[in-house]
Amino acid sequence: MNPYRVVLALALAAPLSAGVRLPAILSDHMVLQQGVPVRIWGSDDPGRAVAVAFRDQKAAARADAHGNWVLFLKPLAPGAAAVLTVTGSSRIDIHDVLVGEVWHASGQSNMQLQVSKVQNAEAEIAAANEPEIREFRTRLIASDNEAFDVEGSWRVATPETVKDFSAAGYFFARDIHAHLQRPVGIINTSWGAKQIEPFLRRRAIEAEPSVWPALLNWYQWVARYPQETDVQVIDRENYPKAVEKARAAGQPPPPRPGTPIGAPDSPRRPSGIYNGMVAPVLPYSIRGFLWYQGESNATAEEAFLYRRLFRLMIEDWRAQCGQGELPFLFVQLASFAANGWWPLLRESQADALALRGTGMAVTIDIGDATNIHPKNKQEVGRRLALLARSIAYGEKLVASGPLYRQMSRQGPAIRLWFDSVGGGLAARGGGALTGFTIAGADGKFLPAEARLEGPAVMVSNPSITDPVAVRYGWEDDPACSLMNAEGLPASPFRTDAWPGP
Repeated sequence: MNPYRVVLALALAAPLSAGVRLPAILSDHMVLQQGVPVRIWGSDDPGRAVAVAFRDQKAAARADAHGNWVLFLKPLAPGAAAVLTVTGSSRIDIHDVLVGEVWHASGQSNMQLQVSKVQNAEAEIAAANEPEIREFRTRLIASDNEAFDVEGSWRVATPETVKDFSAAGYFFARDIHAHLQRPVGIINTSWGAKQIEPFLRRRAIEAEPSVWPALLNWYQWVARYPQETDVQVIDRENYPKAVEKARAAGQPPPPRPGTPIGAPDSPRRPSGIYNGMVAPVLPYSIRGFLWYQGESNATAEEAFLYRRLFRLMIEDWRAQCGQGELPFLFVQLASFAANGWWPLLRESQADALALRGTGMAVTIDIGDATNIHPKNKQEVGRRLALLARSIAYGEKLVASGPLYRQMSRQGPAIRLWFDSVGGGLAARGGGALTGFTIAGADGKFLPAEARLEGPAVMVSNPSITDPVAVRYGWEDDPACSLMNAEGLPASPFRTDAWPGP
């Protein structure tokens, strides 16, 4: 990644003697990543010498012909808040700067969901006196071209501010802070109801033919845009009458007609969110990424394609960040009565575990059949924190529930083996194992009897004497109970590769 790219437009747009200019993320109350070189960047007059001072360090650079400059502070250790000073043709003092752990959190509405909307929200907000936890929230902006800055500010977690924090991000930060005793900063670039395509860099999509169907899907929406617009105009004209009719019948009003998906300024267009919100903050030194998204891609067209889109995004964000194979931790979709394609989407998410430094928080046991936004984000944050403590911080602990590894035939039964067994396999609540189905060569799955047998699970059905495949939790909203002794749930899986939901 070219570190100067992020300030080029600022420099070109700035008149001479405009003074030092910094991106919004370099501002009061920020948290700098400890233990790694810290990138500081901005713009000033072409050729101007720029210096940065923080604690006992000083670093210098010179703005190039376009006014761009970038420099690095040597690795820092956590400590008391201090002022970071940037001096060039003018001076900027950044106050209340902490050093600790910084994580970039992104995704759709389940990452965006605020603390004010979770279970026990009032108590959580009242107790949120956490001066060493901060969030930088970017304004929701989609763009056709890569932006060079965002609108946003760092906020300290207090009862007055935390209600608007990402709940998953905040509870993750709280657990990390409690275990490491270090400040934690969350960079929040989430946007609800969006597919993964807007979060992908355009050139990355164009360079990978296996994901071109995603572009074709978008072009189809664009082609339908004129007709969709006509329908929208009619819907808006009729909307007041529809509201009156609903109220007269004692029913809630229908949703207001929205903007057609294929609109030129739609935030759902490929790369739009990456350009407007993600690219400008990727230069910021961080420990890793948090991701909670996939609901909007759980469709017949994209549930399988998602595995390639997701891998592509992970690899490209890492490359554009320029900090090596940063840990990438993500949340597998919880249970929800949806459209039949959620099992395949979950499988596509799990496929990313083949990449080094990735971790998956399984949440199949804490979903809500009637609410796509399950409210137990405290547990989501805790499970992400377990992964971080293992993958990013090297703790020896069980960070995941059981993950299917392989199967073997045992007469009329199938034996299943797992990784991440921890202290042993168990059934939630101590009852019988649920959620398993089994099939013969005809591909017809029937409910299965499943029992624990040491570190494995034996699965069978009396009417299937020659079984060939097993599925577990293979529904949108399954009743499944396999976990490990640490209480972490097993991820849904299948042993077959047959087509269909």
